[in-house]
Amino acid sequence: MNVPRSALTLTRREIAALMTLEDYLAAVEEGFRRSADGDAHAPMPMHIAVPEGAFHVKGAHAVLDRSYVAVKLNGNFPGNRRRGLPTIQGVILLCDGADGSVLSVMDATEITLRRTAAASALAARYLARADVDCAAICGCGLQGRAQLMALAEVLPLKRALAWDLDPEKARQFASDMRAALDIDIIAVREASEAARPSGVIVTATTARSPFLTTDMVTPGAFVAAVGADSPEKSELAPELMAAATIVVDVLAQCATMGDLHHALAAGNVALEDVHAELADLVVGRKSGRTRADEITVFDSTGTALQDVASAAAIYRRAIAGNIGLSINFGALDCAAQRSFQ
Repeated sequence: MNVPRSALTLTRREIAALMTLEDYLAAVEEGFRRSADGDAHAPMPMHIAVPEGAFHVKGAHAVLDRSYVAVKLNGNFPGNRRRGLPTIQGVILLCDGADGSVLSVMDATEITLRRTAAASALAARYLARADVDCAAICGCGLQGRAQLMALAEVLPLKRALAWDLDPEKARQFASDMRAALDIDIIAVREASEAARPSGVIVTATTARSPFLTTDMVTPGAFVAAVGADSPEKSELAPELMAAATIVVDVLAQCATMGDLHHALAAGNVALEDVHAELADLVVGRKSGRTRADEITVFDSTGTALQDVASAAAIYRRAIAGNIGLSINFGALDCAAQRSFQ
């Protein structure tokens, strides 16, 4: 009788110790590369609305060192700050794509933060000017912090400008990140103060109406639009999308839930105006930035291609390092299994 293999459970603390920013960048790049080659795919996400928040369910299959399937359930509850809880909580279920075995159950918080930031950094390699030295972070939560750290890995940043609807949050962000990165970081009172001087602009907010407009973005800037991960959210004005070279993480997904979705609905942009998916840039099928004065936008709605590639890398490191707790979820003998059929 074949005994079902044990699943490895991994906490956020354990996951954080297993992967560097470079590791996430490599994993995310591999996920997009496999997608471009036809060895990975992700169906459309499921959105489950509840009175005080929402759940997203995202899944993907990828052939990496073996066949993997990952499914992530994330709850997003904006009011959790009042409860003393994280806004986003969830788990990733990693399975063997060849026989269905559960390989691992992982906390999703760290992975979601880092893989999202890694995708922006990966896009910046192709879409940002190589000499950019100032970044704007609009939205100073955990994702804003992860974004700045990842961008600092791939760009020669010397300065950052931080803006948040909560000025104290922006000031704390500037203090903390200045110490972490040893670059000059200043909190500003208006989004325009952050955006106009910056060659890279990250929007990582929960905004439901666009706040970044064309007049706030200088020629040559790269915008990573991260916050609009549901149809109700919007950060970039449709006119700005129309003025930019648009690259998306996954076209079908962005057309239904990203800033692209709102630009399409407003009639400012058509699907054929989208320059490329990020996977196209990774494999060289499409070009990145072509002009110094070109405004480029990466519409990032977050794809499970990033989750499956990151989770697989984490699982391999955990197994090699004997990290995590093993649980056999399928420990039934054959007679017991037959009785349920």
